[in-house]
Amino acid sequence: MKSSRKQMGRRALLGSVAVAAGGSSAVLLGQSTTRNIKKQVIESSKAAKPIGPYSQGIQVGNLIFVAGEKGLDVKTGKIVSGGIEPETRQALENIRAILAEVGASLDDAVASTVHMIDLKEFPSMNKVYGEYFRHAPPGRTTVEVSALPAGARIEITIVAAVAA
Repeated sequence: MKSSRKQMGRRALLGSVAVAAGGSSAVLLGQSTTRNIKKQVIESSKAAKPIGPYSQGIQVGNLIFVAGEKGLDVKTGKIVSGGIEPETRQALENIRAILAEVGASLDDAVASTVHMIDLKEFPSMNKVYGEYFRHAPPGRTTVEVSALPAGARIEITIVAAVAA
């Protein structure tokens, strides 16, 4: 009985995810299929170019998934100098530019994940982060990691929701 409840819960969750992503779903025999879900790649010339094979952002329905942005300078493609505060600011400016490409803003952010290489810098990061999210900030998870690409001290990922 437990496993059938678990399977029903999984099917309901998969269906909910598909609907939340703006599509319709059908759940048949424990499998979830989605229809009419279109993935739109988001690119902004006002944000640093990706340093690997990934998109700056993806929009699916009313959800926008912004890839982990680092404090990369738009012109040079290098990490900005000065430490955690300028890196945090640049990462958030890159995110702002990506969201703007589809008419969204940081106010539309519903979740964020912050990866830092040194949580001792949390107060400084948090100060800058708070400047960008003054009202109704998104839910946030912050974790310390051993290293980040390009020698970054911070990487921020955002999920935003916009009107369908």
